[in-house]
Amino acid sequence: MKPHNTTKPSRYFPTKTVFALSAMLFITAAVASAFRNKEEGPVGKIIINKDSIESVKAFASVYKVLMSPRCMNCHPAGDVPLQGEDSHLHTMMPKRGKDGTGVSAMKCANCHQETNTPGLHTPPGNPKWHLPPADMKMVFQGKTPHELAKQLIDPNQNGHKNMEQLIEHASDTLVLAGWNPGEGRKLPPLSHKEFKKAWITWLTKGAYAPAPKPQ
Repeated sequence: MKPHNTTKPSRYFPTKTVFALSAMLFITAAVASAFRNKEEGPVGKIIINKDSIESVKAFASVYKVLMSPRCMNCHPAGDVPLQGEDSHLHTMMPKRGKDGTGVSAMKCANCHQETNTPGLHTPPGNPKWHLPPADMKMVFQGKTPHELAKQLIDPNQNGHKNMEQLIEHASDTLVLAGWNPGEGRKLPPLSHKEFKKAWITWLTKGAYAPAPKPQ
């Protein structure tokens, strides 16, 4: 009579099989670890490779540009645009209006033509010249880096823009007008190429906000 075999092959794997499975699990874990900070962004075309240090560092450059008069003057805390290198209230005292293009007969386009008006300190121009609309003012003036970063990525405050649209916005003609301000005005502290690179880096590294200032 043959000895009774107590081993149940259906429940036990050969040693080689166990080693092979262990190796596969190790490789899978390593790959997952390598890509742990990568994920699809709000739009499938945009890949977010999260890096809080790089993101915050890039936003420091973005913030310098957005707080320069070329950007901040059209993102005031009130309903009157700002002027000059000292960002004083616009001397003509135009008002924002519901859609950001002015009120009654005093429209932005009355003075701000499609191109810059020739001459020193004359009105800069752009076909889309306007302030943000009344229902989404996008205030830059007085914002800390933390506050502004949070605002910029909030669809309820940024014009309902998703990640892809925010990246595209860096090349908007009205944004580009900041680097073509007309005679007698300073340019932003970075070139547009440098700004766009910092903007995209900030967003695609996770759009992290700098830490808030201690109270």
